[in-house]
Parts: sequence; C-alpha cells; structure tokens
Amino acid sequence: MLDTQGNFFLGRLFDVAKNKLADKALLYDPADLTTHALVTGMTGSGKTGLCVSMLEEAALQNIPAIIIDPKGDLTNLLLHFPDLLPEDFQPWLDADAVRREGKPIEQAAKETSEAWKKGLADWGIDRERLNALKNAAEFAIYTPGSDAGIPVSVLSSLAAPSIPWEGNREILREKISSTVTAILGLVGMDNIDPLRSREHILLANIFESAWSQGKDLDLTELILQTQKPQFDKLGAFPLESFFPSKDRMDLAILLNNILAAPGFETWREGQGLDIKEMLWAEDGRPRHSIFYIAHLSDSERMFFVTLLLSAVETWMRTQAGSSTLRALVYMDEIFGYMPPTANPPSKTIMLRMLKQARAFGVGMLLATQNPVDVDYKGMSNTGTWIIGKLQTEQDKQRLLDGLESAAGASNRAKLDRLISGLGKRVFVFHNVHEKEPVVFQTRFAMNYLAGPMTRAQIPALNQLVGAQAVISKQLSVTSARPPASVAGLGAAPVSMADSAPVARPASSAARTSAPMGGSVTRPSVPGAVAEYFLPMNFGITEAFRAAGKTMPSDARQSGILYRPALAASAQVRFLDRKYGVDAEVVRAALVENPERRGALRWEDYIYSGASFDKVDSTPAPGARFELLAATLADAKLVTALQKDFVDWVYRTTTVKARANETLKVFGGPDVSQADFMKACAEAASAGRDAEINKQAGKLDRQIASLQDKLAREERELRSDEADLQNRKIESGANLVELGASLFGLGRKKSITTQFSKHRLSENAKADVTESIQAIDQFKEQLTDLTAERARIAEDVNSRWGDVVNRINEVTLNPKKTDIYVNLFGVAWTPHYLVEIGGQTIELPAFGAE
Repeated sequence: MLDTQGNFFLGRLFDVAKNKLADKALLYDPADLTTHALVTGMTGSGKTGLCVSMLEEAALQNIPAIIIDPKGDLTNLLLHFPDLLPEDFQPWLDADAVRREGKPIEQAAKETSEAWKKGLADWGIDRERLNALKNAAEFAIYTPGSDAGIPVSVLSSLAAPSIPWEGNREILREKISSTVTAILGLVGMDNIDPLRSREHILLANIFESAWSQGKDLDLTELILQTQKPQFDKLGAFPLESFFPSKDRMDLAILLNNILAAPGFETWREGQGLDIKEMLWAEDGRPRHSIFYIAHLSDSERMFFVTLLLSAVETWMRTQAGSSTLRALVYMDEIFGYMPPTANPPSKTIMLRMLKQARAFGVGMLLATQNPVDVDYKGMSNTGTWIIGKLQTEQDKQRLLDGLESAAGASNRAKLDRLISGLGKRVFVFHNVHEKEPVVFQTRFAMNYLAGPMTRAQIPALNQLVGAQAVISKQLSVTSARPPASVAGLGAAPVSMADSAPVARPASSAARTSAPMGGSVTRPSVPGAVAEYFLPMNFGITEAFRAAGKTMPSDARQSGILYRPALAASAQVRFLDRKYGVDAEVVRAALVENPERRGALRWEDYIYSGASFDKVDSTPAPGARFELLAATLADAKLVTALQKDFVDWVYRTTTVKARANETLKVFGGPDVSQADFMKACAEAASAGRDAEINKQAGKLDRQIASLQDKLAREERELRSDEADLQNRKIESGANLVELGASLFGLGRKKSITTQFSKHRLSENAKADVTESIQAIDQFKEQLTDLTAERARIAEDVNSRWGDVVNRINEVTLNPKKTDIYVNLFGVAWTPHYLVEIGGQTIELPAFGAE
C-alpha cells in the first residue's frame, strides 16, 4: 500500500520542458490547507478529478468535510468500487453515450472496469487502499429543498443556537447578520449594507431579541414579528418612525413569498444544520456530507449556501484553536458567491472564514473556472494555488496578479510560462509554505468519475453507501396543518424547488397537533377588521366531554392555542302591525380559515352555539396563535364578506305569521300553532253565536211566545180539568137528587137547576177539550219552530266550522334597514393543548354551554 506519511498524494511532478511525468510524488501536508486552497481551471482541465482526489485523501487521513456541490459532480465521491467489477460500473454508465458508440452496455462496463484497473495500477493504488477509502468515512448526499436525497431543514438555522448568548455575543451576532442577509437575498434584496438597510436592522433585532432570551424563531414567527415586533424602539427612534407599519407589511409580504412557495414544505423537513453531527459519526469516523444544490434556483442556492456557511462558522468559533486540519469545507464552483464588485449574502461570510478559519483548524478548498470573477481579497487570503489550463488571457493575468501579491518575490514571467504550457490534468502548484511553484500531473481518482448526477440518481447513490439522516434533536417538526402563507400576505411565491394544501365549520372534535404549535406572536389583523377573543367557557373536563372523549388520568394541559375564524352575527327586526308581528331573529356564522374568494356558502357555517355576546377583549396569558388565513388578513375582502353576509341574512331570514283573514285573527312567530287555533276557535265561536242570534232571533221570540202560550194553556188545562172534575162530581150528585125528588124521596129540586149544572159540566168538558187542542197546536208549532232554529244553527255551525280552518302562513321578509350587524371580524377560538402519553391533542375551550 502506498505510504504517504500522513500527507495527501495528489500526483507526480511533471517536467514541462520534456513534457514528461517525473517519478517524484507530490505530497501535500493537510495542515497547509488551514491557509486554504484555490483550484482553478477551465472545463476539461481535470479540475474536478483533482478536487475529488483531494477529498479522497482527506477521507483517508480521517479529515471530515462539508462539500457543496452546485453541479452534481461531487456525488461521484460515493462511487467506491474496490473490486473494480464490470457490474459495479454498469449501473452508472451513461446509457445514451454507450448507445451512440454502438456498444452493448456490458462491453462498455467491462472496458470501463479495465481502464480503471489500469489507471489505478499505473499510479500504484492497490485494492487495499481502495478498501481503506471505502471504510474511511461515512458518505451521504443531502438535498435541501428536495427529498431526493436526505432533506435539510433550513428552519433549524433560525432556531436559537445551543451556545449561550452571554459570552458569545460576537459569534451569534455574526451568525444573525449572515442569516438575515441570506433571507433578504432569497427575496431579491441583494448587495445590502447591514448598517444602512433598515430591513436588515429590523430582522437582526428580531433575531437578537429572541436568541438573547433563548427563544427559537422559525420563518412564520419571523414574518409575524416583522409585522408586530416585540420592541417599540430601534436605536433612538420609535419603531413607527424608523420603520412604519405599512412598510413593515411590505417586507412581511416579501418574506411570505418564501413560506407561500408550493415546494416550501421540503425546506421545513429533514435534518437540521448541526455541523458537528455532519462532520463526525457516533463511532468517531469522519463524515463527508455532500450538499447537492444543482436543482435549486440561483437565489435558493445563495440562500442555502449562506446559511450552511454561517452554521459552519458558528460551530467553528466555538472550537478550541488548532494548527492541524480539523475539518475541510469544499465548494466546487464559487462563481457568483465571492465576486470582486457585488456583495451577495455569501461573500461577507466567505471572506471572514478565509481570514479566521485558520485559527480553528478549518480549511477552505474552493474551485472555479473563472478566477477573474473572484474577489481579490479572498484570493490574497489563500495559501495554496492550484492552477490548471485557463480559458482566457484575462483569467491568467488576474491569477498572476494574485500570485505575485501572495508570493511576494515570485517570478511573474516564469509563472506566466508555466501556466501557458499546461495540458489536461497538469497543474501549477503554488504553496506559500514551499519555496517555489511546481508543476504536477494529478493521480488517477479512486472513485469512479461518472460525471454529474441527476436528482433522480441520488436515492440510489445514498442507498449504495447506506446513507441515512442523522437522528438529531434538531430534526424539524412540521405542524399538523402547515400553512400556505402567513396572515394572507398574498404575493407571488418564489420557486422553492419542486412541490407537492380548507374552509370548514367550527368543530368541537379533538385533533392531534404538533407539540406547541402556532406562534407566541399574535398575527396582525388589519386595522379596519374587528378582532374578538371567544371566551374559554369550557374547563378541561368539559372540553373532553364536548369532544366525546374520556379524560385520561395522565392528561396534562400544556398550553392554549387560538385558531382564527371569521365570526359573523346580525340581529334582524320584524315589525308588522297588520299581522301583529314584533320579533327579533339572530343569525350567526363561524368560519374557520375561509377560502380566498369573494363569497361564502354561509348556510354551511351556521353557528348556534354559545352566544357571541360575551367576547373577551384580550387573549389568555401565554397563549399561542395559529396563522391567519389569507382572507382574514385582507381588509377589503373582509369588508366584501360582511356585505355578502348582510345580503345572505336579507335573502334567507324570514319569519312565519299565521293569518285567518275571515276571522281577522293574526299571530306572529311567538304564537304557537295551538294558541293560534284556540284564538281562531274562540273568534269563530263568537261569530257563530252572533250570526245565530241574528238569523234565529225572530224564531227565538216566536218560540218564547209559544212557550209562554203553551205554559198558560197548560195552566188553563189544569184549571179546566179540575173544574171539569168538580162539575162531574156535582153532576152525579144532582142526578141522584133529581131521581129522589121524582119519586118523592127527597126535597124537590128545580129541573132547570139540574140541567143548568149539567150544562156547566159540559162547558167545563168543552174547555178541557179546547185547551188540549190548543196545547197540541202550540206544541206542533213549537216543534216546527225548534226544528227550523236547529236547521239554522246547523247551517251556521257548519259554515263557521269551515272558517276556523281557513289559516294561511304568511312569510315576512325583513327590510335591509332593519338588519343590524352585531359582530363581524376575526374571532380567535381558544383550544386547550393537552399532552397524553407524549402526544399533544387539541380540545375546544369554547362551545355551547
């Protein structure tokens, strides 16, 4: 096995005069990399192969590396094939290129295997060294903004660092400055001056206010605090004078573009930027963490690179000093990240690390095709220059200027000749720790250089080496209902890679939530929109009961979360004297996160729970807040919705009145059907009686007269019958006396007298007969009259009975002037956050009592 004596084996010296490879190996002391290195060369110069070889050597020397790969070439670092078998190479060959050559893929794989065997053998690299490389480090590909590789959570960069604020203010303020610059760069605010940009000053103060108290931030919280900072002064000026709320809203809208981007979820999830964990495995082996960013837009690349370098710098500044190479940071193409004139977010931190990283044993290895586009101050802080074939004379002269300044007495003319005569894989090697520059040819790479990999190939690459995310406390946790945007800040989204979120009525059901969701900062509600806090009228036990759950013994309240909703309540007055209506109707609706459109189906959100009359003016202490839906943060849209609500109330709110026009009986909505029927029956009864009295009055008088006559006649009949009875008795006695006188048996009576009494008896009998006849006649007449009256009564009863059932329902519509809006605006609905067995659930704290 090749003995490098702890140095990097980069190749062999090259005799330019003879155009021949020398026998002497070029060994590079890794400690020299603490003064950093710049590799430059045009496409095809062999620059990528050289950098791969340097990273291979770093792995063999147990040096961890953070590798930034803008083009996809550095993914080749995972292609370790110690056995050099054709079947190892075959899956990674360019099938299209092989087909154009007219070869079977198997043949191409065999030829590649043989070429690699020969190339490695020519450089004295055996299988033992290949195996040593494979086992030297853990390799993994990370893909920020994508889940093709191991995703990376950028939000972890906004969390408060683990190091204390006191004693580390300078370090943390530098990290804050870099982070804020990266965020502003992502929304298009490039080349800003942290001391002159009020946007930078505001955001930096928000970070400092949170981090100095050990509080985490995320992008949502940052946007909310941009609208409503936790301080009221910046420097000597009041906040509103320095940065008015209207202008802060404009900045919040810009920041919200990030959160509103369709693919932002992939930036929220994944491994946090814990540099220590990305540099060393648990078993002590170094890690080579490759950050593949070829799929990102330019602004997204700048954003991520700045955050990554900031995380490296913060970790670095907490380490003890070292004169040996502790870790390596490599970037494959720095074009645009450290330009000579512009001031992108990455530039300041890269220049700072080139100045300061040496003291901490961190080396920067940078590569570029265009040295003319690299800041001169950065080049002057680089101790090792490795220069390949250049594309333009301007590039060469720029490098010579830098080398002359860095090397002091170096011979410019000699360097010019050396650079001008370079071929493929031949480089000028200038190290300030050596006496003079040398020319060398790079060794054969131990990894298979398959060329740039696409995002679709990355899962297979990670699988090839068994790469997986590091389990860390900084793994990001997304909320159960990730928002599409904050507070309705509806500007056009930036293109956050590829992507992959509902209005509903308020519900009392429990739901599972991420631990301590929401924000401690209440989202700003537009000034023209009313804001309410619904009361917490449920205790924990009642909340469980309302959700249809039994409260476990280990349930513990961990917080209160307010969710925004649109609350609407209107009172409608109905007044109609004709129908006797004087009533009030209340219509209410509660809409959680209404959709962003001009109208709602209010009938889907009708609210009939606890009254909105008792709302609180302030939230519960220590509560957290979910984000506003876009609709609720748009004052014009809320105003339009209020008009739509009033129109809906006007169109759909009615009361029913009952009317019996014949009886002139009316009843409003407060009169029950039974009571209305009773009133109709009473009115009909009175009307019936009046009509019967009117139509049967004469008959009643006739009947009464006949009844009087019948009564008199019956009295006369009784008198006549008594008289007749007496006459009969007298007549019988007279006949006896008359017979006795005829036979001389008694006192003689006058015959005339006897016959006179007889006549009287007959008259009495006639009177009785006459009375009976009169009574019969009266009864017959009375029967006829009674029958006639009964007929009249039956006819009247029938008619009035029908009238009772002539009931109509009359729909009364309100006047728009009689609709009064009691409440309309953002209603914060309280929920208990309850921990049960390590899981957090939400329970409604407001509902029907």
